[in-house]
Amino acid sequence: MEVIVIGAGSVGSSSARELLSHGHTVTIIDIKPEAISRSDIQHAHWVIGDACELSVLRQAKPENADVIVAASGDDKTNLVVSLLARSEFGVPRTVARVNNPKNEWLFDDSWGVDVAVSTPRLMTALVEEAVEVGDVVRLLTLKTGSATLVEYTVPTDHPIIGHTVDNVQWPYETTLTAILRDGVPITPSGDDVIEGGDELFFITTPTGEDDIRALFS
Repeated sequence: MEVIVIGAGSVGSSSARELLSHGHTVTIIDIKPEAISRSDIQHAHWVIGDACELSVLRQAKPENADVIVAASGDDKTNLVVSLLARSEFGVPRTVARVNNPKNEWLFDDSWGVDVAVSTPRLMTALVEEAVEVGDVVRLLTLKTGSATLVEYTVPTDHPIIGHTVDNVQWPYETTLTAILRDGVPITPSGDDVIEGGDELFFITTPTGEDDIRALFS
């Protein structure tokens, strides 16, 4: 997946590192040249300049991007970039960071924003979840660090379709906590039948997360 990240501060850098670790192609735009050495992000493409300027944004080839992540520390920048991404380049998905909660009402479709978020982990998850069906996505690491909340969207042709929850051998130390079906949350019971398009939410351990990926591969 091609992702453009605006801003190489703490949020943008964290999001870029996570996306790169998941195998995505990342281009970072930052106004400060020293951001490249300061962030020490490996394997990312860089564009130095003001992302609000079309000439700078164009260098990142947004017409080829699947997602633009507006993660700068300035809400005005994030809004303008989202609007340009949508109106000028037709980027399919925009994820924007909200710095000031008082500005949250601005971050909607009228400004080209699909999803407004504030934490790097959740931002990465929403970027991936928005585009990819059939991938296990970590949404949150719980406070202790020993457990994670992960999500998997069942492809329409997956062999797990038609099986009941009790009929699936879930990984050790993994709990299916919720099913989101057609936008409606379901508390899973053993008799619930898994359908294509279901979003499955699990609480698991880092090892269990790998086992979930193996189960659905």
